[in-house]
Amino acid sequence: MDSNALLCAAIANHITTSPQQRITFAQFMDLALYHPEYGYYSSDALKIGFKGGDFFTSPNLCADFGELLAEQFFQMWEILGKPVPFSLVEMGAGQGLLALHILKYHQQHYPDFFTALEYIIVEKSPTLRQEQQQRLEDFPVRWCNLEEIPPNAIAGCFFSNELVDAFPVHQFILETGELREIYVTTDKNEKETNAPCPMPHAPCPSFVEVTGEPSTPQLAEYLDLVEMNFTQSAYPDGYRSEINLAALDWLSIVADRLQRGYVLTIDYGYPASRYYNPRRSQGTLQCYYHHRFHDNPYINIGRQDITAHVDFTALERWGERCNLKNIGFIQQGLFLMALGLGDRIAALSEQKQPLSQLLQHRDALHQLIDPTGLGGFGVLIQSKGLDNTEISQPLKGLILPE
Repeated sequence: MDSNALLCAAIANHITTSPQQRITFAQFMDLALYHPEYGYYSSDALKIGFKGGDFFTSPNLCADFGELLAEQFFQMWEILGKPVPFSLVEMGAGQGLLALHILKYHQQHYPDFFTALEYIIVEKSPTLRQEQQQRLEDFPVRWCNLEEIPPNAIAGCFFSNELVDAFPVHQFILETGELREIYVTTDKNEKETNAPCPMPHAPCPSFVEVTGEPSTPQLAEYLDLVEMNFTQSAYPDGYRSEINLAALDWLSIVADRLQRGYVLTIDYGYPASRYYNPRRSQGTLQCYYHHRFHDNPYINIGRQDITAHVDFTALERWGERCNLKNIGFIQQGLFLMALGLGDRIAALSEQKQPLSQLLQHRDALHQLIDPTGLGGFGVLIQSKGLDNTEISQPLKGLILPE
């Protein structure tokens, strides 16, 4: 086990000082990832990329992912009547690679758009923000928090790639037909109070899971939103899964800040009917450590990423309540093909470069559309403030190739 001892002590102290000497799993995950000093995303433990990293994202493969997104953003600008400025707000920008690829492409191919562009990055991790600032020092980019953006201030597009999956989630389990929330306590507290719930993995000695009444009525309200009823006999006792309330809070803020334009969300996940399939009885929680994934969040604390798949039905329906109109939902592979990735694959044979580089580039492009990997990610596009003429103009990325 490779846990950060200082972070474990901070989490244990948080538990000990809590009224019932337990915290929700969402609180545990938030501390493990975002503790201001020792959390995974706040410290130098965070590693992204192929060499020495814990995971990689589409921008790590090649510049094409960002360049194709840039084509979609350019069309959005045209549909909106070429506003100045057109604000691109990237939320959770990783190492800044995606921003670099988008900005370079706009600068080279669409100089008028580049001049009209206001690029904003919302980044919670101080480590990543520093890396982004170094990588993007030649471009006019500004950094801020979502809360610092005034209401109805943005004409343009809020977008994210693999952001929502890292939001802290509540976990629940079915016990004798009732929905119970999963809490985290210390080994010492558990022996004195509650019995642990059935676990699919061996816990770290410091922390164990216990069950109790739901911490907030918002959990039941979320399930009503996505029309899931776990009292049905199809769901076995011991069934467990996640609820991402933080995603709804985030989308509320984004919708409030957007005056006119789009919200584009790319991530791995499912519609609610697939997310909460009775056969997916242990949920979707995953941990990433040195390019290996497992389902035990109680080891490597502060040294590993913790994620859960995205419930796109929840984002769609909550978005509607926040005045966001659903424009389309599509797989990443089809989205990128519609934006011209197929043409890029075909053009590789005409490029004059070493065979090894050609093969590496071709492999990267195929990974972007592989339906069993990155190509199977979901792409959700929502809009706000568009008139009927603007809404009637289809986005290139949503036009399925024939």
